[in-house]
Amino acid sequence: MSVDIKLPEGAPEEVVTQALVREVNLSAFGAKGVLALITLDNTLDHNRPNTFGPQSLLALDAAITAAIASKPAAIAITGKPFIFAAGADLSALSFITNREQSLGIGKLGHDVFRRLGESSIPTFAFINGLALGGGLEVGLHCHYRTLASTAFTGLPEVFLGLVPGWGGATILPKLIGPERAVQVIMLNALNNNTMMKAKDALKLGVVDAVYEPSDFLERSIAFAANVLNGATKIERKDYSQDPAWESALATGKAAALKKYGGAEIASPMKALELIAAAKSNTLAQGFDAEDLALADLTMSDPLRASLYAFNVIQKKRKKVEGAPKPALARKVGKVGVVGAGLMASQLALLLLRNLKCPIVMTDIDQERADKGVAWVKNELSKLVEKKRMNPESAARLALLITGSSDQSTFAGCDFIIEAIFEELSLKQELFKNLETIVSPECVLATNTSSLSVERMSEGLKNPERVVGFHFFNPVAIMPLLEVARTSKTDDATTATSISVGKELKKTMIICKDAPGFVVNRLLTRFMGEITDAVDEGTSPEVADNAMRSIGFPMSPFQLLDLVGPGVALHVSETLHANLGERYRISPTMAAMVKQGVRNFYVKNEDGSVGANPAATALIHKGDSPSTAERVRSRALTALAVEARMMLDEGVVSTPAEIDLCMLMGAGWPMHLGGILPYLDREGISEAACGQRFHPKGIASLP
Repeated sequence: MSVDIKLPEGAPEEVVTQALVREVNLSAFGAKGVLALITLDNTLDHNRPNTFGPQSLLALDAAITAAIASKPAAIAITGKPFIFAAGADLSALSFITNREQSLGIGKLGHDVFRRLGESSIPTFAFINGLALGGGLEVGLHCHYRTLASTAFTGLPEVFLGLVPGWGGATILPKLIGPERAVQVIMLNALNNNTMMKAKDALKLGVVDAVYEPSDFLERSIAFAANVLNGATKIERKDYSQDPAWESALATGKAAALKKYGGAEIASPMKALELIAAAKSNTLAQGFDAEDLALADLTMSDPLRASLYAFNVIQKKRKKVEGAPKPALARKVGKVGVVGAGLMASQLALLLLRNLKCPIVMTDIDQERADKGVAWVKNELSKLVEKKRMNPESAARLALLITGSSDQSTFAGCDFIIEAIFEELSLKQELFKNLETIVSPECVLATNTSSLSVERMSEGLKNPERVVGFHFFNPVAIMPLLEVARTSKTDDATTATSISVGKELKKTMIICKDAPGFVVNRLLTRFMGEITDAVDEGTSPEVADNAMRSIGFPMSPFQLLDLVGPGVALHVSETLHANLGERYRISPTMAAMVKQGVRNFYVKNEDGSVGANPAATALIHKGDSPSTAERVRSRALTALAVEARMMLDEGVVSTPAEIDLCMLMGAGWPMHLGGILPYLDREGISEAACGQRFHPKGIASLP
């Protein structure tokens, strides 16, 4: 194949995946002839998976040519140890400046991969390890597929703002039917990029057989031999007349609308179009449609923002900006949790499962402490029931969790985190008491969402070991952890906190001890503009739906219901006291808390969701209503202004850290790039602050 596709200017040099061919005699496996086995290998270890860029695709093409030339009985493709292929090399996409480049890359992938599907020689994919995106797609082009029992597979493209563009959106619906294709392409991707376990891939029909890794290659070759000699027959169903097409597509669309708060976002909608077309399209027609869809998406701002967001997440997971040297971290062999309520119990469970060290919980009386411990042990039992933990491991962990009303049990702790009531004086008193019990090196961490960590450390002999350690609810699921340093927090404390956070598998940012840190400060300012508009006379329906077109995961009042009016009001009051009048106290919110009204929305008897009459009756009715456009403008402008102030104040050092926080702590979508790229491309940043947050071409088209 003679193709001249150069990487766009500025793109990092491609890490080329070589394709090596060797012959395997099939006689020992009960079949005639040889198997031409192609092995994908970029010559690096498992930390750098095989990927497909232009040169890698050409290398595979040459290997297929060589394999065919040997006139084998069959051709198979496999990967290096632990890795099959992680898909397309996305590093160049953000540097593409014209549509023809994108079309060329899409067509090249199709032209190479389809040779395996159109071959008159039987082709097999021996998927020995991780296979994502284009890595799974090259396997789908093959006539048959085996999978290692430990391997994870998936099509993450919709999660990234793309579509399966090298055959997946066309082949998979034809192979496994519309319902299961929507599950793999849409639902899994939208569910935080869920990957398939081997058993799931087999059940769905994505692969034909699953084998243990210890003898995976031998068993896979034997499978191929049995197909060739007729001992194994794989039947393929024709799904073109399946009655489930319409309902499956409706399910996919509903999931996409729910994910993005009712907004029709380009990549899932394009994916649905391709799945729908697969019902009647030929493979060639489907591949052409994939090329066009991929080119459309590649030349769009939302995809550039998605790629930026993805790269920020990957980078920050590996390295925390501004973190001290890891060698400064102290060993943590015993942890204390102050409090035994739901948040504290969640923290205890997370610490227990990941640190696997003694965890001590305390509360104001033994009954409450015992209740917290019981909750943790019950959650361990649930994990066993769901087969997510074996009984022996759960039993060992259960022995490590204890509860007491006596804080002297914290003696010997290396790390203590408090999750008590959000009252500054209580936390100050607590830390002073703890200081008399634990060593000067023991880290005293607070899970406060808005109070001053610095003030908590006032009057302590060792204020340098106090740090903010703010989790998001639910603790086990939300990936962000805000680590807040005071002016006195030392590097050893920070390094120890970062080390614990890594053990907890959290994505972390180090921020200045400032009211609300990052996420709560921005969300509260944003929410405040919505509630202010309602208090001024805007209908709740208009105000709550003003952001729908942007694609936030939930509306402002849905978020309010999730957080709870009491918590939201407390944070607003704290920020109002510390940051001034731009954080106003909503009389409607105050009334809801006073009257004990916990939800703005309630489920009706018919199952529908509507406004809670008890909440709407408490709305402060002003006489200055706003349009939806005005509500949206003021809320987004407030975000831009607040973000600029936070950067100027040094709450975080870079715009990327703000984007990371909104992605991982607030669940804001990838296609926004967090939030700042969206504010840039809508012109809001310059209008509100006189400058962009990111240079043009970062998280946007050049």
